[in-house]
Formats: sequence, structure tokens, C-alpha cells
Amino acid sequence: MRPVTEKEIRASFVNCSKGEAKRMALPRDLTEQPWDDLDFLGWRDPAAPDRCCVVVERGGLLTGVALRSPARQPGRTRRGGGMCSLCLTTHPADGVALMAAPKAGRAGREGDSVGLYMCADLACSLYVRGRRLPDGGGRLEESLTVEEQAERTRTNLLAFLDRLHA
Repeated sequence: MRPVTEKEIRASFVNCSKGEAKRMALPRDLTEQPWDDLDFLGWRDPAAPDRCCVVVERGGLLTGVALRSPARQPGRTRRGGGMCSLCLTTHPADGVALMAAPKAGRAGREGDSVGLYMCADLACSLYVRGRRLPDGGGRLEESLTVEEQAERTRTNLLAFLDRLHA
């Protein structure tokens, strides 16, 4: 992914108002992101951990999506684990979360949303490339190259984004 600016990110959101996009918390370390290793930029709002965002480049244009995820409750852990639907990384307990995005336009304003299980830290690109290892989870051994796995992750994300307009 190419480096993006705050202005580009705020203008890219498709499922929230301009005012909401303007107030959205962005990553504090935006200029220090490992851009060459990212297929998309994803982050959680540190002030409101149930709010998350994803920004991806598509056809030369940025598309940003505001997401909601159940907030983690201190002292309470989930049993089991899960697999991210984007990058297919397995995680224990709270490492995977259901991310819900309001649909774009009128449908979203009326409460329609779509959801997908994703890595709770939105670091799919780093897991695929082996730059980050999941706590107690893992990556399945695959015959696909890292580039093919990264492309599958992007394809899965873009398919999710397509559902926002359906």
C-alpha cells in the first residue's frame, strides 16, 4: 500500500458522514506505518476500542470504512478462538472479533449493516507476511506464496466492501 495522508483518509470513508469522518481518531503513528507490508490500513480508536477503521486502495482510489466491534471487557475473556475471514490467521479467544460496518447510503442510515470476523488488531497484512505472530494462534501451512496469500486477503476485504453497497 502506498503511504496515505490524514486528508486522504478522512475523504475516503463511504459509510459515515463527513462530520463523523472529520472527528474520527486516526493512527498516531500514521507516518511510521510499514507501508510496503500493508495491503490495507486498519486501526482501532484508542479512546473508543469498539470503533475501528479500514482504508484500502482500489483502482487508484482510497476506500475507508468505519466499523464497530464488541469492546473487550476487562477481566472477562472468551473461551475458544477463531479464524480471521480475511487472512485466515487463527487466534485464541479475543484475537478475532466480529466487525460490523453500516452499509453505505440510505440502507446504513436505516440500520442495515454487514459483518465479518477479522483479526481484532486488524494486522492481517503483517500476519500474512510473518512480520507479526498471533498469540497462541497460528497460520496454516499453505502451498500459496506470500504474495498469493496477500492477494487473497485483499480480495476477501474487497468482497466485504462490495457488500456495503449491495
